[in-house]
Amino acid sequence: MQSQPQKRVNALIELLKTMDKIHLKDAAQLLAVSEMTIRRDLNHLPTSLTVLGGYIVNQARHSIATYFVSDQQDKQVKEKLHIAKLVSQLVSENDTIFFDCGTTMPFIIDAIDDQIAFTAICYSFNAFLALQHKPNCKIILCGGNYHIDNAIFTSINQHNQLDSICPNKAFISAAGIDFKQGVTCYNFDELSMKHKAIQKSSTNILIADHTKFNQVKPALIGDLSLFNLVITDKAPKSQYLAYFKENNIGLMY
Repeated sequence: MQSQPQKRVNALIELLKTMDKIHLKDAAQLLAVSEMTIRRDLNHLPTSLTVLGGYIVNQARHSIATYFVSDQQDKQVKEKLHIAKLVSQLVSENDTIFFDCGTTMPFIIDAIDDQIAFTAICYSFNAFLALQHKPNCKIILCGGNYHIDNAIFTSINQHNQLDSICPNKAFISAAGIDFKQGVTCYNFDELSMKHKAIQKSSTNILIADHTKFNQVKPALIGDLSLFNLVITDKAPKSQYLAYFKENNIGLMY
């Protein structure tokens, strides 16, 4: 006899035989359960389905089994949901916002009020997919060469769309935060867009859950002092609190 989680997964498998993808919110409504329940089902049961950019897709059908973002999508979900709620409150009418890559971004985008009209600049596939679900969002996708490991696009020449835009806010993700070594990530391919967004944005907002503190990854984004605000899910250790105060960096958790 099939369990209820398996029945839900099987229903989604059958559904995705007739469509390319289904948004997580729509799937939850269809199956009369929460989005968290569906994420838990997909994470705990053997299945080719995964959540990418707020959509449920079939990995085999889309050849996305090697995505770095796919590996991380269902980790620290509770923390990402908490952070997303905080960050989404910073989105205001007529904002122009740069959305970085990373698996927290779709959670943030999903949490933004659908009534708010804003412009989004992105260069990652998962952020782009999630932004499509926002009815009052104007999306600017910075295209170019596609990198399958972290699902981002990088420019193939010296110019990209961000050169002509000045965002008033930039949501920057990180895989490591260290008050001495600075803010870091895994992939060097991400650095040019992160650096450009930080340089051009009026307000730079660093987004990372508590597991990223005291971590140092290979690619240096920059010093912590580059950021106006840090948003996480738990209060960091006292050395970070002192650094934030000394450098006039805001903190939300």
